[in-house]
Amino acid sequence: MKDLQRRITEMGYVFIKFTDTDGGTDLGVRVDPAASDLDPAASDLGGADFDRGAGRVHLEGTLTLNLVKVRCVTDIELPSLSGTGRLVALEEAAVV
Repeated sequence: MKDLQRRITEMGYVFIKFTDTDGGTDLGVRVDPAASDLDPAASDLGGADFDRGAGRVHLEGTLTLNLVKVRCVTDIELPSLSGTGRLVALEEAAVV
């Protein structure tokens, strides 16, 4: 739990694994504090209680996947470190 909290509050960068893909897909996501349930300046992580390993945290951030800029939107349950997530394309894929 503390590693996830540190990545969110100090590094602003987390790894998210999408398990429903063939072999799983790990993505590095730069956290967008304004779109997520947190205020890094106040160390407020919304409904997440990292000390007790309880609650959930909503994270959003951006990355580039296959040359397309996307937004990753996730809700992570702390007790299991599992949850739901989706990718939203922010631009059209370039035709090469």
